[in-house]
Amino acid sequence: MSRIEIKTRDGICPSYVYQPPGKGPWPAVLVFMDGLAIRPAMLELGERLATLGYYVLLPDLFYRSGPYEPMDPHSVFSDPEKRKVLMEKFFAPATPANIMADTRAFLEFLSAHPQVRPGGIGTTGYCMGGLMSLTAAGTYPEQVIAAASYHGGRLATDAPDSPHLLAPKMRARVYVAGAIEDQSFPDEMKERLEQALTKAGVDHRIETYQAKHGWVFRDTPVYDAAAAERHWRSLGELFAATLKQ
Repeated sequence: MSRIEIKTRDGICPSYVYQPPGKGPWPAVLVFMDGLAIRPAMLELGERLATLGYYVLLPDLFYRSGPYEPMDPHSVFSDPEKRKVLMEKFFAPATPANIMADTRAFLEFLSAHPQVRPGGIGTTGYCMGGLMSLTAAGTYPEQVIAAASYHGGRLATDAPDSPHLLAPKMRARVYVAGAIEDQSFPDEMKERLEQALTKAGVDHRIETYQAKHGWVFRDTPVYDAAAAERHWRSLGELFAATLKQ
């Protein structure tokens, strides 16, 4: 893993890159982090993804808020004060519009890197990153050819920037895994997303894992080892079918 800095429209975004062992170039994957930001468990995901044969870029989407200490997944949402800081200081500037402006810089970095294989890239995202992953597929359809969302929220709402509204522009193969009893992505929202993707002719699959929102990462109170491994299987299948052809 290497830490780099990518210049964006709004500043400098600290990012992490991972190269597989051996000789490249490799297909690229852009990872959109979850709402708990950069921390050891998030960095481990990039490392494991690289072992599958992908050049991985993991940017810190909270860079607009300045440097911060790793967040505690066991208290940041349950402690009212910590939650308030998270929502106002970190989440507020990380809008889809801002992150998509950043994504242009991320894509330019990947396209210029000699260890990245030319052609389309894959994206995967978690929690808030799941929304960003699908939004990127609709915003940059020429570049994103596979997009995954795991326990992503607000994927099909009445908001003007809801990802499902971008379905007609998507060319990527899309995989969405929702959690059970998830207020940010309830059954009616899954159906709305399903209808939008189907109507647009998007090659997609939406599944509900028998796990709680946030199950992928080992440091969360809702971590589910079996569901996390299912995530790795589905992600591996998606990228193998699209990026390694």
